[in-house]
Amino acid sequence: MGDHVQPARIPSPSGLTGELRDRLVLPPTRHLARWVVTVRTARWPEHSRLFSLGDRGGWSVDEDAAHLASAARRLAFEVGPARWAPFTQRQSVFLASHFEALAPRWLASSHRLGTAYLHGRPGTPGHPEFAASFEALRGNPDRLSRIQVTHAEMHELVLEAGVEPGRVFRIPIGVDLESFPLVEAERRAAARRVLDIREDAFVVGSFQKDGVGWGDGLEPKLIKGPDVLVRSLDAVHARVPELVVLLTGPARGYVQAELERRRIPFQHLLATSRSELARAYHALDVYVVPSRQEGGPKGVLEAMATGVPLVTTRVGMASELVDHGRNGFLVDVEDEEAIADCVVRVRDSFGLCRALTASGRETAEHYAYELLDPAWEKLLEGFVVRGDRNGH
Repeated sequence: MGDHVQPARIPSPSGLTGELRDRLVLPPTRHLARWVVTVRTARWPEHSRLFSLGDRGGWSVDEDAAHLASAARRLAFEVGPARWAPFTQRQSVFLASHFEALAPRWLASSHRLGTAYLHGRPGTPGHPEFAASFEALRGNPDRLSRIQVTHAEMHELVLEAGVEPGRVFRIPIGVDLESFPLVEAERRAAARRVLDIREDAFVVGSFQKDGVGWGDGLEPKLIKGPDVLVRSLDAVHARVPELVVLLTGPARGYVQAELERRRIPFQHLLATSRSELARAYHALDVYVVPSRQEGGPKGVLEAMATGVPLVTTRVGMASELVDHGRNGFLVDVEDEEAIADCVVRVRDSFGLCRALTASGRETAEHYAYELLDPAWEKLLEGFVVRGDRNGH
């Protein structure tokens, strides 16, 4: 859900949000917080606790951190409250964003560090942070004990920075199958009634954040391909007059403005939960990923899980998950004509849709979060020490 659900605190296993939980156990001032955490953690053996940290955006990266914490608990590793990490010493901190992990505050800490390095080719126009992060990694190749990558391109990039191969772990992004059930006729009809989309519409979905910043997003975040998306949809609309576009996610202002300018009907849904996001998928006829770079994206597996035919560019995990024509369509980056052609093929062939739905769901089932636990256990072994649990 991370790429598209509106920012929201992710509940902890105890049912409390991280912010509320930490308010209950930490005094309001940073000085007192440091003192209290230091006292409470004084007896913790070194590297006996995992701190799984996001980027505090309430978005995809925070969701990744929450999923890792859940996997670690299932695997019987001790997990500490994320907000305690800055006040502890010599524990194991995994940051779900390498932009966070390679910042001076963490590189200079006493912690054993790990990170996810999911995307960001140095030299990408408009993204100087990609080059800065790569140079930071190349300057400190031994500082990170564990690095997660999701696909071959980033695996090669991390090795190019000088990181030892044994520290790099290929672990894909997963999907919560229970939250994204397979669509069927009744679900589709119900979703369209709730979203006020006519039954005979041909609905194309795009659920991601593709504007710069967290405001209206009028400036396009080109790495996500919003310009490619609207040109593709324009070509589809010329051939499919019943087209309706369904958007979710924040900062979609650029796409909305372009769709309005091109007189393409659309709706923007402010999905705030997995159930609302799943309902949005259920309303679709096809899902489009127009990105230029990705770590996943999550929408690929979510679309497959819900049985929505997928059209995606050759990015991230998508280039390795999608078998063109069998469980989805794979096109070259920036090829809006190919995207439009594949979307129209879905509209014109009921038999093709049924085949894509069945094969897509089968693919998604291989990436259920719990099935990834063995891969995470390999990463966590030796990174977090399992054993004595004295001190709380």
